[in-house]
Amino acid sequence: MATTPTKDYYATLGVKKTATPEEIRKAFRKAARKYHPDVNPGDKRAEEKFKEISEANDVLSDEKKRKIYDQVGFYSDQIDPAQAEAYARQQRSGGQQPPIDFGGFDFSGFQGDQGVGNFGSGNFRDIFSGIFSGAQHAQQPRGPQPGGDLEYQATVDFWTAIRGGQARIQINRQETCPSCHGKAHVGGSTECPECHGTGQVTQMGGRMKFNISCPNCNGTGHTSNDCSTCHGEGTVTRTETVDFRIKPGTRDGQRIRLQGKGNAGVNGGAPGDLFLIVRTGTNPVFTRVGDDIQITVPITVAEAALGAKVEVPTIDGRAQLKIPPGTQSGQKLRMRERGVESASHAGQRGDEIVTVEVAVPHLNDERSREIMRELAKLNPDDPRKALFDKL
Repeated sequence: MATTPTKDYYATLGVKKTATPEEIRKAFRKAARKYHPDVNPGDKRAEEKFKEISEANDVLSDEKKRKIYDQVGFYSDQIDPAQAEAYARQQRSGGQQPPIDFGGFDFSGFQGDQGVGNFGSGNFRDIFSGIFSGAQHAQQPRGPQPGGDLEYQATVDFWTAIRGGQARIQINRQETCPSCHGKAHVGGSTECPECHGTGQVTQMGGRMKFNISCPNCNGTGHTSNDCSTCHGEGTVTRTETVDFRIKPGTRDGQRIRLQGKGNAGVNGGAPGDLFLIVRTGTNPVFTRVGDDIQITVPITVAEAALGAKVEVPTIDGRAQLKIPPGTQSGQKLRMRERGVESASHAGQRGDEIVTVEVAVPHLNDERSREIMRELAKLNPDDPRKALFDKL
């Protein structure tokens, strides 16, 4: 009999065995946003990975299922908590307890994880996991199932991010099927083709033969007719335009959560959320760093030497900037509260940082060159002297 490897659900989600329910929930959400089929269209490996983390989350997020998984090493609906606890006690005592009856099958021939019965190669966990793995994957969700979260990047222009406003984005999301209203099935049922209405099928375990609940119909003997629109999924993929609000001062990389705008739930489950990662546009004059605005402004030699008041652009319009006498090229001057309104701290604004660039004039006439030579005689200091003094 082929063995089925035990799945490490904790490793699948990347959490420790002592992880809290909240840590498991966060790990699943993080992985789901990365591997969701809507984010990776056509990527089969991502699709398989999404199925693996969904299966792991289904067990570890349920207190009862997780307890059985921790005690037995895998989960199946065929095992109840009392059986799992009995098996755990038997393992702790070295197998010196009466054999445990799982649905009429005697596993007394197994001690711990060593296969000593006539079941071919493999251990207890391998064989039992193999028996019920098909049933686990074939079972349909019971009760309401919440929809998954979505994550998209939304690009907004420079001024919308600063001043706030409305923006929109197109997304692909799972919506409730309009034909079956999320129930995945339509009225009526047919006899299960696997068990022919009996609700049980024969399973071989090495040389042993025993009956288990039919994995195709979950032991009911009948299968529901799948909805022809959603093919039994309960949801359909649709392209939707979503409008959202940008707060004044929104920064590049900021996350916006739109509650209920993720994938639709199944069987009346709540929809997931939509997370938008904001990407802000650029401007040919202004550069934004956090809530500050940076700009380079040219000034004349006379303005730099004598000092002056010059007009500079700001995000609110023109404003006066005082140039101190002796200002050097590359010097930075700060205009307080001329930056961006903070999106997280009401009433606060950043600053505008002005980098001064001294524009050297082109001397096109002899009179100008004569004045410049006279100026050099009046100010004979060598500006490079300090540089050589450091050598």
